[in-house]
Amino acid sequence: MATVEVLTSELVVPSDKTPAGAVWLSNLDLAARRGYTPTVYFYRPDGEPGLFAPDVIKDSLARALVPFYPLAGRLGLDATGRLQVDCTGEGVLFVTARSEYVLDDLINDFVPCTEMRDLFVPPEPSPSAPCVLLLVQVTSLRCGGMVLGLAAHHTLIDARSAAHFVETWASIARGSNGDNIPASPCFDHELLRARPVPTVLYDHPEYKAEEPAPTHALTASSTSTTYASALITLTKAEVSAIKARCEVASTFRAVVALVWQCACRARSLPPEAETRLYSMVDVRPRMSPPLPPGYFGNAVIRTSAVATVEEVVSNPVGHAARRLRTATSQGDEYVRSLVDYLEGVDTMNLPRSGISRAHLRAISWMGMSLHDADFGWGAPAFMGPALMYYSGFLHVLNAAGKDNAVTLALSLEPESMPEFRKVFTEELARLQQQ
Repeated sequence: MATVEVLTSELVVPSDKTPAGAVWLSNLDLAARRGYTPTVYFYRPDGEPGLFAPDVIKDSLARALVPFYPLAGRLGLDATGRLQVDCTGEGVLFVTARSEYVLDDLINDFVPCTEMRDLFVPPEPSPSAPCVLLLVQVTSLRCGGMVLGLAAHHTLIDARSAAHFVETWASIARGSNGDNIPASPCFDHELLRARPVPTVLYDHPEYKAEEPAPTHALTASSTSTTYASALITLTKAEVSAIKARCEVASTFRAVVALVWQCACRARSLPPEAETRLYSMVDVRPRMSPPLPPGYFGNAVIRTSAVATVEEVVSNPVGHAARRLRTATSQGDEYVRSLVDYLEGVDTMNLPRSGISRAHLRAISWMGMSLHDADFGWGAPAFMGPALMYYSGFLHVLNAAGKDNAVTLALSLEPESMPEFRKVFTEELARLQQQ
């Protein structure tokens, strides 16, 4: 594996004066994973020397931080000890580096893992207050390509918010003055404040500690950082074949249903074991009234579908897709119930890492447009997570340069991954023949 040499490290501050004060954080912000989300964008060279000049990226970053000024602040505490964002304008960490990697070799070698994160994303500080909220690394490759690595603090930024910021930043780098961004960022997290009289109408098991599994084989949690990860690209034809067996399910639900089914088989789980498929739902359009399009913060909730292993593996894949559709169809009242539930618990002690070996956690990043991450040298050749946190994690992404194709970033137990690949490939072939 090639190495990376760090050249410079500095703080980039907003290019103009920005508001001071503090951003209040909602219960959904406080319930998010208390740490950084590392992502990488790979860019191919296009023959123009100096195109990836770090100063161009740095200057556009400074300008992007003006409308997105809380990112230049620090995670802080209010008078009661509750987390908030202090809008101090201190800036984000900006690192430049170079590597002997050639992009094609990097893409062939890359899987989300600690080693790749350590190469292309700045080292993460403690995520506790006070701390920086965004870290950026620009790594020049020997071939003339470039890797953009980001680490964004999840307490303020969910996937949609991250995409909103990167799209704006890229637009500015391409020559925009920043006035024509798709939607102005909205930092009014009061829109997700608990009701004056909290009313919890639903159970919210995704925010409670898991009950111990009844069999010894399943009691081992997947909290270990030892996992096998893989990137699997599904062609348009393969996606269509899966969706054809899942009635009107979305691409995300259909693909995740098949992964759930194949993971249960690959893990050799007992038929009577309970398996839970966790997912995240963007609630921006589901609220009444909907949240502003530019709502910047955590506006996602955890949901889950639960079944026995036998139910998942013995039924057609469409059955699992229907279970997932039911679990991800909640509206305003469910979200308000969750926010009210979180008002009455210690959010510091919510389960945030690791799931039982019988379970799977799936997240859609399909809304993170690759085309809109064009800084002036073309869309990225790849964009995805820099690492996975534990076994049983799945990201569903748009495949670069391939219409209606998707890429799966998956982590499983090292002993389960080879069998998963075999079972998944066989099932794809079978579905295409039907």
